[in-house]
Amino acid sequence: MLPCILAKLFNLIIQFSCVPTNFGNSYTVPVLKVSNVYGKSLTVEDFRGVSISPVISKVLEHCILDRYEFLFETCDNQFGFKTRLGCRDAVYTFRCVVDYYVSCESTVNVGALDLSKAFDKMNHHGLFIKLMERRHP
Repeated sequence: MLPCILAKLFNLIIQFSCVPTNFGNSYTVPVLKVSNVYGKSLTVEDFRGVSISPVISKVLEHCILDRYEFLFETCDNQFGFKTRLGCRDAVYTFRCVVDYYVSCESTVNVGALDLSKAFDKMNHHGLFIKLMERRHP
């Protein structure tokens, strides 16, 4: 019975382009990064935040991704959040590009931006609204 109720709810959300406000709510729980904390004074850097989101919103996200994955194309230069790709692939590609330009006797200037916490702070409710405004199912 639960899958039928959820299917009806999700279809209404899509039909009326209205995501319940609580779907975007989450709370962050601090979790220790290290296990051996005895004899050490803890700092903020010793914790990482884990966001806890409503289960129903996660089910909706998985249903959308499963059904409309073909609409979510990404660039070949994106390595995060992709199956079988990660940091080592990004570093390897970066190194190949730098080596190419250095071998051609060009100057290589590099800038870095740390976006490691950006995904945790993203407003998922806002993301759903933007997708609906752009008429993505």
